[in-house]
Amino acid sequence: MAKSLFIAPTELDSGLTSVCLGLLRALDRVGVRVGYYKPVSQPARSAGKHSQQDFSVPFVRARTDLDPPSPIPLKEAQNQFNRGKTDEFMEDIVGRFQQVAREVDVVIVEGLVPDRSEAYTARMNVEMARNLGSDVVLVCSPNGRSIAELDEWLDFSARMFGGPKAPDVIGVVLNKVGKPEQTGLLPTFDQRDPDPVPDYAQQCSIFSPSGLHLLASIPWQPDLLAPRMSDIARDMGAEVLHEGDLDTRRVQRVSVCARTIPNMVETLRPGTLMVTPGDREDVLVATAVAALNGVPLAGLLLTGGLMPDQRTIELCRRALATGLPVLKTTTNTYQTAHHLSNLPGSVPADDPDRIEKVMEVVASQIDADWLQRHLKVERLRRLSPPAFRYQLSQLARDARKRIVLPEGAEPRTVQAAVICTQRELAHCILLGEREEIEAVAESQGITLPEELEVINPADVRQRYVDPMVKLRQHKGLAPNMAEAMLEDNVVLGTMMVALDEADGLVSGAIHTTANTVRPALQLIKTAEHAKVVSSVFFMLLSEQVLVYGDCAINPDPNAEELADIAIQSADSARAFGIDPMVAMISYSTGSSGSGADVEKVREATRIARELRPDLVIDGPLQYDAAAIADVGKSKAPDSPVAGKATVFIFPDLNTGNTTYKAVQRSANVVSIGPMLQGLRKPVNDLSRGALVDDIVFTIAITAVQAAQAEKAEQEARG
Repeated sequence: MAKSLFIAPTELDSGLTSVCLGLLRALDRVGVRVGYYKPVSQPARSAGKHSQQDFSVPFVRARTDLDPPSPIPLKEAQNQFNRGKTDEFMEDIVGRFQQVAREVDVVIVEGLVPDRSEAYTARMNVEMARNLGSDVVLVCSPNGRSIAELDEWLDFSARMFGGPKAPDVIGVVLNKVGKPEQTGLLPTFDQRDPDPVPDYAQQCSIFSPSGLHLLASIPWQPDLLAPRMSDIARDMGAEVLHEGDLDTRRVQRVSVCARTIPNMVETLRPGTLMVTPGDREDVLVATAVAALNGVPLAGLLLTGGLMPDQRTIELCRRALATGLPVLKTTTNTYQTAHHLSNLPGSVPADDPDRIEKVMEVVASQIDADWLQRHLKVERLRRLSPPAFRYQLSQLARDARKRIVLPEGAEPRTVQAAVICTQRELAHCILLGEREEIEAVAESQGITLPEELEVINPADVRQRYVDPMVKLRQHKGLAPNMAEAMLEDNVVLGTMMVALDEADGLVSGAIHTTANTVRPALQLIKTAEHAKVVSSVFFMLLSEQVLVYGDCAINPDPNAEELADIAIQSADSARAFGIDPMVAMISYSTGSSGSGADVEKVREATRIARELRPDLVIDGPLQYDAAAIADVGKSKAPDSPVAGKATVFIFPDLNTGNTTYKAVQRSANVVSIGPMLQGLRKPVNDLSRGALVDDIVFTIAITAVQAAQAEKAEQEARG
């Protein structure tokens, strides 16, 4: 029987759903099979009024592979309580819980938010927790309470469920810690400086060894509250004059502008929403100039129902082409600012990026190890996408490797390097002129950390000429030719890796695959054990991570090369925590088909098994036989791989690339890669459409590969 955790908020606006999603993520990434259940729906609050939708279940369905049952509406639950049908109500609640609990170890049960206008909510929480036999976790926002006041409040809240020493209540999640009191007309997300935070774990008596466990202390972060311009337009009923990047630009601060241009320049920063009367054309022009200078403002909101002169609009037309959203509202500037200050802080159901960020922030603070020990749940040998990302980050931190980024002034690369430095995923080296890189960073609203290394290629290029000539002397490379080739920063970065001045390289945001891979093949060369350089993609399916190879490098490998690709891919999977069950893919399963292509796969399987008897490899297998248990049992009942493959080896590039893109696009699967394998030192290529997160994970993967390559080299030496 699955165990359950009942998550009960102690007050309004404690961030209940965010904590539930974070708990799901935290338990999932340590290998616990976790489910989610919300017994009773509670309409979300929006600008002080109740909307008609509870977003909790849609959030879970959108960000996980879970499909929890729809909750009972609150009014229906209240009616059953009023009519004395509590027993029937609880029987229904328990029955729905059992549906969720069948296939999991732990169920997160989301309670109701206490509300004076809905007097039954507190009683319902207690009854549901008791009838489900749940351990209770309280969610509380300190809200400026003193230590003594917080102790008293948590003690009172715990006693509703049996008291802090009763087995029902096991712990507390403190959320929005350090949230400042809202001042003036500034919205919540524009309150930049958190209040000082006491050491609650040490100072609160309720967290003594005989009391409750502090499961998490989650800091208040205004960035998590930043709405998109589309949210502003919807919540304020504003007219969209120019859409631009309405769905992607986020409002991090609000500037109500009625000042002259010199006095407003400092407010023209990334993420700022400029609010001004529609007839203040000087503010409009200043905003347009900032946009043309590359400052990613959140947008422009014109008040009073006023419009600038059409000639001024035409003057600013090029600024609109940068993606600047422009809205108009009929309310005056003061009313508009007041409305903005009272916008709801809840996350919209259609904002997956913000939901994901909230989940990660909360999960990173949860004491999942203590929770797992308390619940006595065994870790599973499966790797979900959150578990893969978490483990990848941990491995990268442990590796402590130097990764060179030749595209040092490319905006996404700069952002990724800053993130990797802040998370300590790698020591990043940006190649480029510092002034240019700092200008790019400033335009993105970020500051380069001191630990982030910047190397100007012009300052160091000459000292790589002779080493490069030496490496390519068998090809007759002359010094003047080497000097010309080193003008390419990818070549320069590759030389740094070849000379052990960097441990790996990531490029491709603005270069082709050939530009990235060719210098690596020429200067770093293949590892001793590898016959070919190949690639894999990590496919982050909803329930697990699969490895696809080779989908990017070798057009038509022969049987010996295909066997080598299979072995490389299996080793790569194992290096990243995935148990390799290798399926050699073909259009035929077992001996059911014939032809040169099938024979190549059959021979490659034989060679791979002979070279690496420690690996579980089978083929030829059709994709469905390899991936789906029922099909595998029918088509290949004696196969050790059929129906449970984790590594898929495709017979040629045409098949591999087509399959990975079809799965990625049709199933909306995140793919990380291609990760190159078989080189003496790691070099990895990016898609030119790569997102910042893609680059971050590629840097992390490269750092882990570098650690594996170093380990293999040490073992080879004896």
